Amino acid sequence: MISVMLLSMVLASSPAVTTTEIHLQPELTTVRKVVIITDASGKDQYEVTYRDGRIEQLSPQAFTRLIVEDNADRSWMKTIFNITSPFGMIWVAVGLLGQVLFTGRMIVQWIASEKSKRSVVPTAFWWMSLIGASMLITYFIWRKDVVGVLGQATGWFIYVRNLYLIYGHKKAQQLGEVPDDGAEASAT
Repeated sequence: MISVMLLSMVLASSPAVTTTEIHLQPELTTVRKVVIITDASGKDQYEVTYRDGRIEQLSPQAFTRLIVEDNADRSWMKTIFNITSPFGMIWVAVGLLGQVLFTGRMIVQWIASEKSKRSVVPTAFWWMSLIGASMLITYFIWRKDVVGVLGQATGWFIYVRNLYLIYGHKKAQQLGEVPDDGAEASAT
């Protein structure tokens, strides 16, 4: 009983320190990790772990200066694309190419419809949808953007299902199991 009382007195007399890791968007070019350390009096310090392994404790004012200086060194391209490294540019290219494919599918569908003089959805539309959505999902995962992932993932299953139906129908026709009813024109 006495040991419990002694332990509680020691814990009560030692200052409580809390730590909280924060994630900055955009990331700082020189910083790997930032943790806010709050002491018992409520005073905050920022523990900054740099990419080269250095660890430094900064006051809120010094941390603000670090952010301002880091952003002052960013090129216009890094600012527009919200990236901090050349590797990030590769991810932006994946996202842009995915968006071009995803948008281009509508042009493909429009051209096919104009040629047929009726509304048709060519197989290329579904392939461009699937590939574009896959690239965009990958990009949004890298960006940690749950809204983008959910927005593309729901359509992704529909694109896979439509391709399955198209190729399943073609295979059945080749085996003579399904008569050609003209539905082929809207799937090619």
